[in-house]
Amino acid sequence: MLLAHITDLHVGMPGSRIFHEFQSHRGLEEAVVHIQKIEPTPDVVVATGDLVDRGHPVEYELLRQVLSPLSQPVYVIPGNHDSREHLRAAFADDGYLPKEGFLHYAIDLGGVRLIALDTVVSGKPHGKLCHERLRWLDETLSGQPEVPTLIAMHHPPFVTGLRGSDLMGLSGRHEFEEILKDHRQVEHVIAGHVHRPITRRLAGCVASTLPSTTTQLVLDLTGNPGIAIRAEPPCVGLHFINENVEWVSHLSFIGDYGEAIVVA
Repeated sequence: MLLAHITDLHVGMPGSRIFHEFQSHRGLEEAVVHIQKIEPTPDVVVATGDLVDRGHPVEYELLRQVLSPLSQPVYVIPGNHDSREHLRAAFADDGYLPKEGFLHYAIDLGGVRLIALDTVVSGKPHGKLCHERLRWLDETLSGQPEVPTLIAMHHPPFVTGLRGSDLMGLSGRHEFEEILKDHRQVEHVIAGHVHRPITRRLAGCVASTLPSTTTQLVLDLTGNPGIAIRAEPPCVGLHFINENVEWVSHLSFIGDYGEAIVVA
């Protein structure tokens, strides 16, 4: 199985700064073309939040339009820039999002399980795993303890060292880690929010974040609370699970870097 991960698409409304100056929709278009060219073809695509920039229905219409060339299933979860209700409405026909409440779900991908976890606090940039959400996760993991599992969420469940991002981090992350300790079938936790590639060991599994399909946050480990962006290369994350259910993850850089040179 090959799973493609994209995040922080920030598709903007026509007329907005992000639409005209940063052209985030063009970045997503390039990501879609890139995914279509990957060999072997990814089986599924997971998008971990900040799908649009302002949570407006028009943005979700554009998002669906840009994603439409993808032939494989696309699974989405909200980020702090999203509107739960407008996202729910935009993807209602796909059938996997709950009709009310948090946008959690679990999907059987054929020998591998995807659990999507809603970390959004409406109207706020930080994330939260409250008692209700943690209970749902614990119960859902308990339901299939033998199936290797990938958890997808927007806010990373660890401190990144990027102070500006960590100030908008995830509360409840320590309780989340305690749940992972009781459910060893979790192989990997993927997240977004920080627009950078970061990896951490977490309760016996791997947790990682991914660059955005648009601009990236500047790598600043000085403790500066500010946030700056830069046009660093966007990426698609690729999670390869072989026939022995061994997981390997790659970054696939989006862009034209010339022809490959055979050296051996």
